[in-house]
Amino acid sequence: MDFNVKKLASDAGVFFTRAVQYTEEKLGQAEKTELDAHLENLIARADCTKNWTEKIFRQTEVLLQPNPSARIEEFFYEKLDKKIPSRITNAELLGQYMQDAAKDFGPGSPYGSTLITVGEYQKRLGGSEREFLQTSAINFLTPLRNFLEGDWKTISRERRLLENRRLDLDVCKARLKKAKLAEAKAAAAPDFQETRPRNYVLSASASALWSEEVDKAEHELRVAQTEFDRQAEVTRLLLEGISSTHVNHLRCLHEFVEAQAAYYAQCHRHMQDLQKELSSANGDTFPNAFAVNASTSGVSAGPSPLSTGTQPGPSSPSRPPNPPDALESNTLKIEEVKPPATGTRKAKVLYDYDAADTSELSLLADELITVYTVPGMDPDWLIGERGNQKGKVPVTYLELLS
Repeated sequence: MDFNVKKLASDAGVFFTRAVQYTEEKLGQAEKTELDAHLENLIARADCTKNWTEKIFRQTEVLLQPNPSARIEEFFYEKLDKKIPSRITNAELLGQYMQDAAKDFGPGSPYGSTLITVGEYQKRLGGSEREFLQTSAINFLTPLRNFLEGDWKTISRERRLLENRRLDLDVCKARLKKAKLAEAKAAAAPDFQETRPRNYVLSASASALWSEEVDKAEHELRVAQTEFDRQAEVTRLLLEGISSTHVNHLRCLHEFVEAQAAYYAQCHRHMQDLQKELSSANGDTFPNAFAVNASTSGVSAGPSPLSTGTQPGPSSPSRPPNPPDALESNTLKIEEVKPPATGTRKAKVLYDYDAADTSELSLLADELITVYTVPGMDPDWLIGERGNQKGKVPVTYLELLS
């Protein structure tokens, strides 16, 4: 091992003088060389880029892999330069569970066959998710990581070197200033009454020594200034490369958005295909499960029965159909309908409702009424009572409380 004591002592001395200069600057006891405004702006922009890139990178990692344990595992695999093992997605695992359950329930039963179908589509969703994660990691996360672990480390190293060159420059400036003050003091004329002739020789010798010290300090200052200017130029060129980094990250961002759009489009197609398949397979068992019921679809030939006042919150549903039934016959009138002995319930009105005719009861949002049904009545309607008033009310405008 080559152990150079002189070099070690020299480096320790340089470190000590830099530390003294830095401390005096913080205490306001020493002058500090300021960087030019353009370089300061580049440094501020680079710091901003690094901070936000780091935050975006971390949050994207959380988005793509919410499990912190899995993220830590992937981090160690990357540091050990080993291939990350393929990990099954949650959707694929759910699909496998559904298909395994179908084997026990009986694949020929309605529930078992549906589990097999849904499980297959869950696996397809998991495959789409896996493809999205891989594409996003390559096209978006990797460039951000390369900037933080590569380009930014280089920039940080050059900035630290620039700071050291600045401290060396300021140390040389302070040393030259002290040497000039000492030279001026030594060159001052001695007092002839109090100074012996021998001291003239000593004074001239001291003046010559300080003059040599000034020349040496000026030379060191020129060297330090040259090194500082060279390092400032290197740092400036690296910082100006941040603009190219922004362009590269912009391209990666577009690729990330395209991967997201493709992923969600695939998921949408899979779910549409699943709905169609379930609708055709289970149509006889659940006729309204995956098809829109025309009687409750909200389409009405007449105008919407909203009140003229502005209604905050969600919009009210359309008026339910009012087909002729026993209540609309000429032999039965609303006034003749009696509430049953049991089966009445309280209901809260969700939206304002204007009665279309005398057989209906107008409603105000948030009021409480009593409702009940009678034999032969359309299921979309109930009989509502409020005090002495009575009439038909639509079920979709109510929230049944008891």
